[in-house]
Amino acid sequence: MISKKIKKIRRKLDKLDDKMLQIIKKRSILVEQILSNKTKKNQIVDKKRIKMILKNIKNKSIKKNIDVQITKGIWVSMIREFVRYEYKNFKKK
Repeated sequence: MISKKIKKIRRKLDKLDDKMLQIIKKRSILVEQILSNKTKKNQIVDKKRIKMILKNIKNKSIKKNIDVQITKGIWVSMIREFVRYEYKNFKKK
């Protein structure tokens, strides 16, 4: 049987997940705006930008005392999925 304390903490996690979904929705809208401004498929992956994002996330994680492997894994996965989304939805002008 799961303790009341664990159930309470899980409810907090569920609320946090809802907030994260809202943030992902906002990010999706911005990615869609970026995509609509790209004219060639080879513009989808910007390795320099990805490297900068991951470096910034690493530095911010260290400052905030968050496990760097967790944040790196999340961002790498998120970037990969948004890149996949861009390729799937790219429309030549």
